[in-house]
Amino acid sequence: MARAALIAGLYVALTALVLPLSFGVPLGPVVIELRISEALAVLPLRYPESVPALFVGVWLANLMGGLGPWDVWGGSLVTLLAAYLTWRHRRHRLAVLWPVAANGLLVSAYLSVLLGLPYWATAIGITASEALVVLGLGMPLLRLLDRRVPS
Repeated sequence: MARAALIAGLYVALTALVLPLSFGVPLGPVVIELRISEALAVLPLRYPESVPALFVGVWLANLMGGLGPWDVWGGSLVTLLAAYLTWRHRRHRLAVLWPVAANGLLVSAYLSVLLGLPYWATAIGITASEALVVLGLGMPLLRLLDRRVPS
């Protein structure tokens, strides 16, 4: 329970740390969303309690954004799905790609409508941003935790 609360709180704090980038920056028809808190999306590979923790963290963090219920509930439910699938397939080496795919394809669906941008351009931007954070920050985080924190 304590680890889940820590994960949810850390997600919110990291989102707030780089607030403008956390909620997407439209660059023409592409949205770049460098939410460093998404590095925590790898945690279901090791900690099952991170699945509901990430849902709660995203829900709370998205209350800070300006896209309302679509982002609060939509983003949270996409994260819950991605976290569950990451945990469910944790023994498969490509399991870490669930958050990348889910955010890239599903979050982009409502962001493109809310922001009036083309879906595929939005999906490419969100997918690339998510991959950068999950693979570039999340995987090193996981290696660090494997060396220093007991399961």
